[in-house]
Amino acid sequence: MINPTASWKTTPLTPVFGAIVEDVSLADVARTDGFFRLRALFEEHSALLFRGQDITDEDHLALARRFGTIEDRLADERTSDDAYKVPKVSNVRADGKLTAADDLHTLHLKANFLWHADSTFLPVPALTNILIGRVVTKSGGATELASTRAAWAAMPESLKARVRGRGIRHRYSHSRAQISPELAKLPMFHKWPDQHWKSVWTNPVNGKEALYIASHAFAVDGYDAAESAALLRELMEFCTQPDFTYSHSWQAGDVLIWDQRAVLHRGTPWPEDQPRTLSSLCVSASDADGLGTMHIMPQ
Repeated sequence: MINPTASWKTTPLTPVFGAIVEDVSLADVARTDGFFRLRALFEEHSALLFRGQDITDEDHLALARRFGTIEDRLADERTSDDAYKVPKVSNVRADGKLTAADDLHTLHLKANFLWHADSTFLPVPALTNILIGRVVTKSGGATELASTRAAWAAMPESLKARVRGRGIRHRYSHSRAQISPELAKLPMFHKWPDQHWKSVWTNPVNGKEALYIASHAFAVDGYDAAESAALLRELMEFCTQPDFTYSHSWQAGDVLIWDQRAVLHRGTPWPEDQPRTLSSLCVSASDADGLGTMHIMPQ
């Protein structure tokens, strides 16, 4: 039997995390046993980059479903006649015009410039994001990644001890308030109650630990509001040092897949007169991904 993954070539994305995977078609992987090799690389490296992919929305959905249940934050707003569509991260309006610099949609996009893991504010957070470059800018508009697994492994014990064994609370509107108080008041940022997760996520496949924080995090158990803010800021600054980060300049057809349990990400600004569109699918974590061990049980 021919091994469809035999020709895959991997090279490091950075010295401490991530891999560039070549000689592979993700459209094929989405529907073959090649996915199991991809999943193994995902667990090992935390972030994977595939360049020059010819991948449709249907392929994108098929690949995401191999990881698990696709996240749908608008499920409560969609009628039975509304088909699910792959979400777009874009400054292009439905009429083809670009969003204004001061409108709420643009401010929402700017909130993505904060370091975060997706969906830590949901009752079921994200396992992964599969992000595809569709329309890219001539400058700016990078996506940056930071490995909280590599950072946690390198973190001084004195800093680890301040958060190890504690829970962290997450709230969607908290990250939006850092951009605009008006933005944070929108109903879409108050759909879900605060979530309370353990501060360290252990990968059930390889036992590797990663700090689990985000721009949505606002309180650490055992500390008051000011102490929590200072500690979360210190942890974030440590994790996003150059030694633990990667900045990706997009080309159309690039695909980034990363582990939301162990990698933070953020966008970077781009010229406001340039369109930019990325296709984004988040997949929800499951107990098989370690979700069951992350819950803080009520006292």
